[in-house]
Amino acid sequence: MSASLADVRALDASDPLAPVRQRFVLPKSVIYLDGNSLGVPPVAVRGRLDAAIAGAWGEGLVRSWNDADWIGAPARVGGKIAPLIGADAGEVTVADSTSVNLYKLMVAALARQAPRRVIVSEPGEFPTDLYVAQGVAQTLPGVTLRLADGPVEDAIDGDVALVLVSHVHYRTGARRDLAALTRRAREAGALVLWDLSHSAGAMAIDLPAAGAELAVGCGYKYLNGGPGAPSWLYVARALQRELVQPLTGWMGHAEPFGFGDDYSPAAGMDRFLCGTPPILSLLALECGVDQFEGVDMAAVEAKAEALAGLFIARVEERCAGHDLTLVTPRDPRLRGSHVSFAHEHAYEIMQAMIERGVIGDFRAPDVLRCGFTPLYLGYEDVWRAVEILADILATGAWRDPRFAVRARVT
Repeated sequence: MSASLADVRALDASDPLAPVRQRFVLPKSVIYLDGNSLGVPPVAVRGRLDAAIAGAWGEGLVRSWNDADWIGAPARVGGKIAPLIGADAGEVTVADSTSVNLYKLMVAALARQAPRRVIVSEPGEFPTDLYVAQGVAQTLPGVTLRLADGPVEDAIDGDVALVLVSHVHYRTGARRDLAALTRRAREAGALVLWDLSHSAGAMAIDLPAAGAELAVGCGYKYLNGGPGAPSWLYVARALQRELVQPLTGWMGHAEPFGFGDDYSPAAGMDRFLCGTPPILSLLALECGVDQFEGVDMAAVEAKAEALAGLFIARVEERCAGHDLTLVTPRDPRLRGSHVSFAHEHAYEIMQAMIERGVIGDFRAPDVLRCGFTPLYLGYEDVWRAVEILADILATGAWRDPRFAVRARVT
């Protein structure tokens, strides 16, 4: 028998992270299970942006690049993200999108790893990762993308320059062993580029302890930086001078305001910048990252495990007989902070849930996906979400034809 309503209320009452919920704007009558796709806004973000628009931009104008330290925002915000992944402040910066940062680090890693010219990934990896890798392979002479036919570890041989993988898989929620795969690649002379978009901010991560040297992640999921928030990238300090990033824009120059004709890379992580930083988006992301102040990431991961485990247990008890198949690993050590169930009509079921105020998402071809953001989601939220799902399945409410109409974003 899974937890009762009284049980989950007791869990919420004793939750050390419960007070953090007050730092976020949560719409009434909504149970939000999609923070793994887009985080909710912090309460403080409106004031932060209003002040920046009226003050630093409206009054300070161009002077604010210095006076408000706009020019230092990529490094400053990167330094605040660094503790969430176990890194030093000088190993993380914020710039561009995840796709662009993947490109930068792929091309830089391939140049460093010459004459090796193979990128290894696997079928079903996050699409932008594969698409960018395909583009790199199409444009750089001799580079090939190899999709592993089996465990990716078994595909790493002496020709492999780079292994491209997600820490937590976007569709299944399966979590990889950072240290084990990094060690296997290093033994073979390869680098690993980790995509932490679906784990940073929800898991306790220590990249240096795992031996990881390259990583990217987005700012709008668990970091609550807002839609389209800038991405971040991590390069281990020992590797930074060995990488020449290909997008040699002026902000990555050693003297961007020297206005010389020839490119010379900046020291440290500044060399991974390219164009002018998007300041308002960076400030919103900084506000999102600031909400982790005083938060123990081990407690965050423990709550993520517990929320996901509660969801699995409740769905399998309350929704039995309705053809839902668990896709996510049952073992909490092997999963991230979202859970996926497969169903032939997952899209329609999710649309019915959203109409009832439970917001998750659908991932083609048949996955109903729900995320559990520990900073603002409670145990009772999860309990009530499953009650609504059970009612939708029992009554067949999802069969209404309007729920089958596909939107552009699913």
